[in-house]
Amino acid sequence: MGNLTIIDLLGIVAGICTTLSLVPQIVKIHTTKRTRDLSLSMFLIFTVGVALWLVYGFIINKAPIIIANLVTINFCGYLIWAKIRYN
Repeated sequence: MGNLTIIDLLGIVAGICTTLSLVPQIVKIHTTKRTRDLSLSMFLIFTVGVALWLVYGFIINKAPIIIANLVTINFCGYLIWAKIRYN
């Protein structure tokens, strides 16, 4: 992490913001065990997109893309699991 460019920092901040945007939904579902208003199809499509970004990150070897999408895909996995489990 010694040679970070402004573009790398931009990617890191963008990854943090988009990844953390799922946390309030995760906390709410974990607390209430309710997923009625959560769209399963939206999260399935979103997860496919995240998986493709992850592959892209590996292809271009960019840690900000890889790390953010690894975390995000895990968050999506939890939300999909919770939607199936609590619906």
